[in-house]
Amino acid sequence: MAAQESRAQRGGVINLRDKAVPSAQLMIVGGELREHRIRLKLTLEEAAATLNFSASKLSRMETGHHKFKPRDVVGLCDVYRIGDPDERKRLLDLAAHASLRPWYQDWTDVAGKHLQAFMSFEQAAERIRIYEPHQLPGLMQTPDYARAVIEKGPRSIPSHEVDRLVELRLQRAERFSQSAPAKKLICVIDEATLKRGFGNERVMLRQFDRLIELAQQPTYHVRIAQLRQFNLPVMIGQTTILRFAEQVLPDIVYSEHFGGALLIQDKVQVDRWDKALTRLRSASLDRGRSLQLLRHLRKSF
Repeated sequence: MAAQESRAQRGGVINLRDKAVPSAQLMIVGGELREHRIRLKLTLEEAAATLNFSASKLSRMETGHHKFKPRDVVGLCDVYRIGDPDERKRLLDLAAHASLRPWYQDWTDVAGKHLQAFMSFEQAAERIRIYEPHQLPGLMQTPDYARAVIEKGPRSIPSHEVDRLVELRLQRAERFSQSAPAKKLICVIDEATLKRGFGNERVMLRQFDRLIELAQQPTYHVRIAQLRQFNLPVMIGQTTILRFAEQVLPDIVYSEHFGGALLIQDKVQVDRWDKALTRLRSASLDRGRSLQLLRHLRKSF
């Protein structure tokens, strides 16, 4: 069995600095078709040869790196003996939807490939769990706070790009908010992040008001990791774990670092991150006490 097939089946780590990055929607289609191939015990080479594909092309299709043409889906349905008309139509519709121009395509002038890939997973996810040790989650930021964070980032950005990135961040937050109650954002915020502050006092006051408002809504679950609490497992760093409805994709970890980001699909690694974030969340303040602390910290500004 080809090396790329082995990787596709077991998942792995995708460096989002690579030239080709996946999208969640394409991965969903590719994953379903891969399951049909595995059911027939066909290798990538065997399946691809029947359609005059290369095994690498089929691997890219299965892992969400390549768009599906209708004739490709029909051909794969034939090879995989998918005779049910409803199932064939469902796969064709799924592939057509995955190949549509995404809403964030309008921001490709400022959104790198790693951010585009992440937004596709953010859009598809049903539940998003986050630990943020340095800044507030982007989906909860006010415009002024977002601007201050972007302006003080690791690289200098022209003012017009800052405007565009702020607009994009607000679009993401608005789209997430509109998806309620279907989606959940469960975040652990380090108390140091709340005390550090971005912008100025007025910016932070408005940001605290926004956090307090969101923390009282069922879509947003806010937990605060206290500074005075000893031995909190905060060493995991900035972490996002995405879960998808009906398990159309396995849980995925998104980990951002200076200069890039990783998508982690390997089940063993995802489980390790999941347990670490669960321990941190359990050791943090509950929702009620977190809300009290937010109100208390607001007064300090």
